[in-house]
Amino acid sequence: MPTQPKLTRFKQNVMSKYQIYNSIFMTLPFDTITKTGALLPLFHETCENGFKAGDNPTTIVESFFNKYQARRSKESQINLLFRFIQYIERQVVLFDAIEDAAFPVVNNMDGIGTLRSLKESASSENKLEELQQYLEEFKVRIVLTAHPTQFYPGSVLGIITDLTEAIKKNDLLTINDLLAQLGKTPFFKHQKPTPYDEAVSLIWYLEHVFYYSFGSIYDYIQQNIFDGKHIENDIINIGFWPGGDRDGNPFVTPEITIKVAQRLKESILKNYYRDVRRLKRKLTFKNIEERMSEIEKQLYLAFTSPEKSTITLEHFVSELESIKEIVIKDHQSLYANEINSLLNKTHLFGFHFGALDIRQDSRAHAAVFNTMVDTLIDSGNQIFPANYQDLSEQEQIKVLSEIKGKVDLSLFQDETVLKTLETMKAIKTIQEDNGEPAANRYIISNNQTTLHVMQLFAMLKIVAFEDEMTVDIGPLFETITDLENAPAVMEELYTNPQYAAHLKKRGNKQTIMLGFSDGTKDGGYLMANWGIFKAKERLTEVSRKYDVTVIFFDGRGGPPARGGGKTHQFYASLGPTIEDKEVQLTIQGQTISSNFGTLDSSQYNLEQLISSGILNRLNDTNLAMTPENVTVMDDLAKLSYKAYSDFKSHPMFVPYLERMSTLKYYAKTNIGSRPSKRGNSDKLVFEDLRAIPFVGSWSQLKQNVPGFFGVGTALKQYEDQGEFDKVKHLYHSSNFFKTLIQNSMMSLSKSFFDLTKYMADDEEFGEFWNIIYSEYEISKRLLLKLTGSDELMEDEPAGKASIDVRESIVLPLLTIQQYALKKIQELERAEVRDQEQIDIYEKIVTRSLFGNINASRNSA
Repeated sequence: MPTQPKLTRFKQNVMSKYQIYNSIFMTLPFDTITKTGALLPLFHETCENGFKAGDNPTTIVESFFNKYQARRSKESQINLLFRFIQYIERQVVLFDAIEDAAFPVVNNMDGIGTLRSLKESASSENKLEELQQYLEEFKVRIVLTAHPTQFYPGSVLGIITDLTEAIKKNDLLTINDLLAQLGKTPFFKHQKPTPYDEAVSLIWYLEHVFYYSFGSIYDYIQQNIFDGKHIENDIINIGFWPGGDRDGNPFVTPEITIKVAQRLKESILKNYYRDVRRLKRKLTFKNIEERMSEIEKQLYLAFTSPEKSTITLEHFVSELESIKEIVIKDHQSLYANEINSLLNKTHLFGFHFGALDIRQDSRAHAAVFNTMVDTLIDSGNQIFPANYQDLSEQEQIKVLSEIKGKVDLSLFQDETVLKTLETMKAIKTIQEDNGEPAANRYIISNNQTTLHVMQLFAMLKIVAFEDEMTVDIGPLFETITDLENAPAVMEELYTNPQYAAHLKKRGNKQTIMLGFSDGTKDGGYLMANWGIFKAKERLTEVSRKYDVTVIFFDGRGGPPARGGGKTHQFYASLGPTIEDKEVQLTIQGQTISSNFGTLDSSQYNLEQLISSGILNRLNDTNLAMTPENVTVMDDLAKLSYKAYSDFKSHPMFVPYLERMSTLKYYAKTNIGSRPSKRGNSDKLVFEDLRAIPFVGSWSQLKQNVPGFFGVGTALKQYEDQGEFDKVKHLYHSSNFFKTLIQNSMMSLSKSFFDLTKYMADDEEFGEFWNIIYSEYEISKRLLLKLTGSDELMEDEPAGKASIDVRESIVLPLLTIQQYALKKIQELERAEVRDQEQIDIYEKIVTRSLFGNINASRNSA
């Protein structure tokens, strides 16, 4: 029987099941659910018809109450809106679980981009040996961050997991119970999580998903591509930011960093312990059973009473290898594959599970560094010359390069200085306890100069590491200007004898992080992506010049506006001018649960990432951009940058976000430990805005500005000049540009301007809203013209169908949110301020964020 088209599989396994299980949910025997379930379809229909008729959200909500609930008191109406919000949140959970359950059916688990497909194509083209060579040095690292875009508390994530399994088995009784549980489980967190809470939440994925999916992928590569031989390279590994990312988060302390590292070690030991117990039941052979019992005992002690355990990673591995040899020699290799699978996991995870990165902003470092220098000079310490602060930047760099000595931390009283320096000591402590890979990288965000890198270089040496510095320093370049300056900064570092010597000890590898989120916020969609592409080319060139292998670490978020979207297609389209021996990227919030939340989705998406990186090298047709295409791409980026910059400098830009969007409500959701903006000012300053609430607020408005603004204006210039064919040629001949365009179309397809059309008549913001809508219309028309499509995402019908269902589910939620925002504006303009009513409507807005964000799956 032939495989049905993906859209058909989606309709049968997702949409049909959603209708069935949603009807069960609607009829659960709870008064509030039954009444809400009966009224919500009527409200949904009122919303759909109202927007088609051009009504605004206020008219729609009031007409619903007048038609169906005229006898309700005002208080009762508000209560019903809250119940609608709660109900829709749970509908989104149900849809998530159904889509997760159907993942291996809807997606071809052996299709294009999977390891089986990669192996078969390499074999058919006689490139298997080449593939092996690439895999001996190629790596993928996904770095889990604690950035607050995950709105599901742990209890709800547990229900999703159980519901997914029950749906896979069509277990109606269990599904019924879980839907009932879902109806009674709160979504709202009354307190912000601590950084440690965030770490524990994400470690759940390491324990229950990545441990198995990473192991399965590595086993497949070893058995099927390397014919069972040992591979030195680990190929895939995990980076971890919760507990180590101090940038803008004052709650991340050195104590938390060490505590998170301990929890990571404890978690991997528990997973090994469970595997050893399972193996012990099978390895009941002479001379083996006793050894397995001893390993089991030592592992148990290692996470219950660490001081009593003598087990080390080296001893654990050597024991397993010795047992494997006996099994092969004396017991016909019985269960040898399972022992080998556990050995592979020790190769991937060691005793650290994930590599804990430390991150801090260069401005915070500079402040700490200068305070530290002044204190040392005042105390008579000779580490820094007395005139250090009067030296030129180049002279300071020379001093920092040749720094010697050790700092006594008891000299410092300043809490920020102590926290920063103690964190550097914590890195060394973690390396001693969990192994060097447990914490061996320090990211400097907002890095602008060579001095920023050398300040950290010097602090690490004199605080913790002296001459044996087992830490890599990774500068993060974010703004358009910093991206342009990055190659000069790196060349200065590569030609610095002391820094070059440090790199040599670290294998002549240099990590450079590039920030898509802040790049887009700063320069707009096209310019940010093209600026990063060009920066990577120039950084590759300068690194190769000095025989350094550059490792690009991409700071990507969920949506296209933050470097997300079709991530693996980006890596498959980079061409030969960008170093690609490693793919490293951040995975955050909802993207963790939506792309890696189940064993199936985790394995599929990891395989896509591995394949895309390797295809960029195996693909003979993936050539560098032609000079003509570079000229067009450069011009489009500049045109869009001008349009976005003009838009950003509009006097209504910040007031619009502040008063017409949900921006200020993000901080009230209690989903992350980090403050929602950088500065302490009460006034909203654009530079202080974090990328997540910035992008998320446009998403809640269903305007998605950061994912398309400036694209239409740039394309229109080519249309007006009669040169649109040049852009078409670029689209058809550059996979990089094609991926950019497809991602922008995804942003457009998630926009819904009917929701906020009422703003066009607003005296203060009407003109500004029309600027956005006009750019949306131009972008949509010209992207359809460019791609030859009749509708957005035409070539991805299943993806579009998923978006359509999700958008339909949250349509009432969006309507309620806009209704509440409008009410707040009216109440704040009233002569007598009714704070009680304002508080109620603000609570509605805050509560409405959850379902909208979760439904989008990659909105922030």
